[in-house]
Amino acid sequence: MSVRELVVLGTAGQVPTRHRNHNGYVLLWDGEGILFDPGEGTQRQMLHAGVAAHDLNRVCVTHFHGDHSLGLAGVIQRVNLDRVPHPVTAHFPAGGEHFFERLRYSTAYHETVRLRVEPVRAPGVLAPGPPYELSAARLSHPVEAYGYRVTEPDGRRMLPERLAAHGITGPDVARLQRDGALRGVTLDEVSVRRRGQRFAFVMDTRLCDGVYELADGCDLLVIESTFLDEDTALAEEYGHLTAGQAGRVAADAGVRHLVLTHFSQRYADPAAFGEQARAAGFTGELTVARDLDRVPLPRRR
Repeated sequence: MSVRELVVLGTAGQVPTRHRNHNGYVLLWDGEGILFDPGEGTQRQMLHAGVAAHDLNRVCVTHFHGDHSLGLAGVIQRVNLDRVPHPVTAHFPAGGEHFFERLRYSTAYHETVRLRVEPVRAPGVLAPGPPYELSAARLSHPVEAYGYRVTEPDGRRMLPERLAAHGITGPDVARLQRDGALRGVTLDEVSVRRRGQRFAFVMDTRLCDGVYELADGCDLLVIESTFLDEDTALAEEYGHLTAGQAGRVAADAGVRHLVLTHFSQRYADPAAFGEQARAAGFTGELTVARDLDRVPLPRRR
């Protein structure tokens, strides 16, 4: 059975707290794993969450501030120590390639795994798939930053009763799916379109076109909400979102499940983030993320 879920490793903004580790998120998608923004302590959080180095196929860094990238050194070395049997691909803003190389070779270790280094040089598709298309959009932060989006291609759900009515069985079903028609019966007559699932990861940014582009129609949106709405001016100054802004984006974009994260340590009550997202008009499923949460993608409609 395929598994599609988000594993939350850390949820703190800028500095860790007693209850929140630095950033770290793993998207598990049908046997593949994408690690987003590994901050300090990511290796240990993976252990607590039951995520192994072997589970990782890609690492995606939104930008090179320490709370989103200082865990790279440990993760890369752990991938090599555990002799992960498949290549691992790293995506990050191209302007920070020197930071990536410094973290990659910050200490001595034996390289055993092929690390594919694919910097993000412009918005657009990074990996066309299958099993998914990975794309990036530019965000608005004091340093170069990109958000990421995972899109499953649309498919078809075959309707057994209609297939039976037309006498189409066994290998003929596959032929019909491949060719689009069989013995005068079209694919549209015996199937319905199945919308592919969509996931987006939006970290440190002001409101900008890229935020909306990434969030559009997402089944699951992971988005920073560093500040509460009363500190909107601070959010704008430092290149962040408020909980209300995140909620409005999700509502406008038709998001089904919203995950708020990256909380400033200045706030004592995390429930306030969810309340402000609701007040901004978001009515879908909502998670105010905690370390080690596991959030499944919503079932297809």
